[in-house]
Amino acid sequence: MSAWSAAMEASPGWRCRGRSPASGFARETPPSDSLRRAPGWREPRPGAVPGGASCHGRRGIGFGGAPWYLWAMSRDPCNAASPAAAAPFGDPDGGAVRSRRRLRAGGPTRQAQLAAIAVAAGMFLASGAALARDYYLRGGIGLDRPGKASFTDVDCSTTAPAALYGCGTGGDSARLRSVGEFGTVPAVELGLGYATGAVRLEVLVEYRPDFAFKGRANFLAPDRRQDVSAELSSLSGMLAGFVDLAALGLPKPGPLAPFVGAGVGVVHTRIGKTTITFPATTTTVPGGSRTGLAWMATVGVAVALDGRVSLDLAWRYTDLGEVRTPRGPGRVVWRDGSQEPRPLDLAPTKARLTGHGIRLSLRYAF
Repeated sequence: MSAWSAAMEASPGWRCRGRSPASGFARETPPSDSLRRAPGWREPRPGAVPGGASCHGRRGIGFGGAPWYLWAMSRDPCNAASPAAAAPFGDPDGGAVRSRRRLRAGGPTRQAQLAAIAVAAGMFLASGAALARDYYLRGGIGLDRPGKASFTDVDCSTTAPAALYGCGTGGDSARLRSVGEFGTVPAVELGLGYATGAVRLEVLVEYRPDFAFKGRANFLAPDRRQDVSAELSSLSGMLAGFVDLAALGLPKPGPLAPFVGAGVGVVHTRIGKTTITFPATTTTVPGGSRTGLAWMATVGVAVALDGRVSLDLAWRYTDLGEVRTPRGPGRVVWRDGSQEPRPLDLAPTKARLTGHGIRLSLRYAF
């Protein structure tokens, strides 16, 4: 007897009908006294079943950690096979996988096999359905409130092209620059994500169509007119990750499921021409576009509306990197026409674009 077969015969609740090597008819394998004393032992039914081997009285156990139904369909110590056939399963002595079992039609072993196949198929289909529901689509709207922005020269010392501001100090004794705000900015977003456990991964696209910068320069004394205005828009794409805190065992306030998240990606920002209005003249600075690094951090709550749809409300901090005006032709215009417009070859300027805001979105799992 192989070591595997001996181990199975010693299992509680095991009894087996074995083959007679000469006749091929079933014969009872006498149980040992120790086996009779094992918990779960049942006495074999009297008589033998001719015409092939059958094993019954198995308990719902596995061998080597495998599920019992997989083991039951693949291993049978009552049937013998060649060592080569048994070796892949760790039984070189001859405990076997038998490809052709002569089972009684409709017998309990056959039914158990069919039931096991049905259960395995159901588990596979159920896992596939759960996987499909892990993907989701999210769409939302929001409002951003960028922080204060300050336009300065990329290189204040350059003369060809000419720096717009220069390296000196202005009428307020601060570095020459333009300081202002972009106001409240609308935003729309679309995300495609995958949820697994407490973690959600998402490809996020956001569009902010209308930034309106309004500020003041400091070339002149603070009480003199030097208004600055510009129009911007931005399109960003990020890879974001979210963690549902309730799934980690943290308290869940009623129907609200809190989450935190962060993302990193790229942003394409376009700025129109910048206009600086002085008491007698208007200076225009060329517009342009730039692609750079962007990132965000967020915290919010989700409310499940049904099995597939949830409503997310979140606060978000976003850093859209630098906004830049490119090198290009500008000009100074005397509004009373007393002088001809003066062309300028201007060097780039830059400003940092950051802010925070809220997002309201619907998430649909499919």
